[in-house]
Amino acid sequence: MNKDLYVVLMAGGIGTRFWPYSRNSKPKQFLDVIGTGKTLLQSTYDRFLAICPAENILVVTHEDHKALTLEQLPALMAEQILAEPMRKNTAPCILYACHRIAKQNPNAIVVVAPSDHLILNESDFQQTIVKSADLAKHQDKLITLGIKPTRPETGYGYIQFIDSKNALKKVKTFTEKPELVLANKFLESGDFVWNAGIFIWGVQAILQSFAKHLPEMNEIFDEAAHAIATSTEKEAVQAAYSQTKNISIDYGILEKAENVYVMLSTFAWSDLGSWGSLYEYGTKDAMNNVIDADALTYDTRNCIIKGDGNKLIVAQGLNGYLIGAFGNVTIVCEKDKEDLFRKFANDLKGKSNGADYL
Repeated sequence: MNKDLYVVLMAGGIGTRFWPYSRNSKPKQFLDVIGTGKTLLQSTYDRFLAICPAENILVVTHEDHKALTLEQLPALMAEQILAEPMRKNTAPCILYACHRIAKQNPNAIVVVAPSDHLILNESDFQQTIVKSADLAKHQDKLITLGIKPTRPETGYGYIQFIDSKNALKKVKTFTEKPELVLANKFLESGDFVWNAGIFIWGVQAILQSFAKHLPEMNEIFDEAAHAIATSTEKEAVQAAYSQTKNISIDYGILEKAENVYVMLSTFAWSDLGSWGSLYEYGTKDAMNNVIDADALTYDTRNCIIKGDGNKLIVAQGLNGYLIGAFGNVTIVCEKDKEDLFRKFANDLKGKSNGADYL
């Protein structure tokens, strides 16, 4: 096991597209979304234990969910959880974590991974990470994992690569969530892959990239760096986050840097970003329903039926719906209208009692 390998699990999102199952108090990474007996965060953590020392795994989450993270991952020390005072997208959280790691081990190789993705063929995934980490150890490459597309998916980002004989290929372009016509062209071309949002790099390589491409953010966190891993870390991080802008690592660094590579990967992957993706990977009955609830169905097909377990759900005559009962919210909606789930949650924010349902 490589003692220089560190893992940063990003667990700060809200999972709005999974509302009302995913709520502010317990977002989707803290839920057993696919019925394995483990939450997505627990599954992600366990996936890395075979290749990374347990003490080298960090979780970045919102400060409201630090206690929940410790509850679900009791093997973690409190200092392995980095609490964000506010959500500012992925660039600030990665910079924060990398400053913490660099202070501990300046030769570190860092894997950054979302905590709410589904990965099958875990041994293939682990081998891909180990191989990528070995290629990143010279502190000169920023590597992202690319998944061969199986359909013209419009909900994923795409990476175009420059073809070569190796599995590690130079990145040519990034495209975020293309329209269907363009996604079909990407699929036909053969030189595009899905962006899995999993990154591997030397800690010095990424810190140098921040200095070059996000100099203002880099300067803000440089000023806070002296306090990281000390008793004044919380105050310093609060000040840094309050000054920095909201930007993703993709827009801030990867689309600008010249030393970005993609490792073509073969493991099965989904970002589980919507009810549609849950349906795709769920176990279906004879009528193509995915059911995780006490339910009775009659002439009902192609549906997702999910509930807390303390309510009986009866569905009749429905085709292609989500029927869900979660706490104080019941939802019946066409399951493929993914944009509406974000709209439902946003509309609640404008109601006087809307926070009770979020």
